[in-house]
Amino acid sequence: MDPKELPIDGTLDLHTFRPDELGSLIPNFISECLKKEIYEIRIIHGKGTGNLRRSVHALLDRNPNVQTYSLANDRSGWGATIASLKRKQPAN
Repeated sequence: MDPKELPIDGTLDLHTFRPDELGSLIPNFISECLKKEIYEIRIIHGKGTGNLRRSVHALLDRNPNVQTYSLANDRSGWGATIASLKRKQPAN
């Protein structure tokens, strides 16, 4: 299967991905967002049974570039997670 090319705009919709792809997808997405100086991201995982949400949150917990995250408090509610990414400190 060929790699999927995604626009990097700060939003990642997981509906088109398999759960076993998340372990590399989310860290790569975060890395690409940081390269584009996008510091707030939205990951759409859907509501479902909550397994995908828990997987996303576990990956965010382990990522050193994630400052904070929480469920979106808009119309998507617990179907999406908003994360703030750490900005690189300028070298002195």
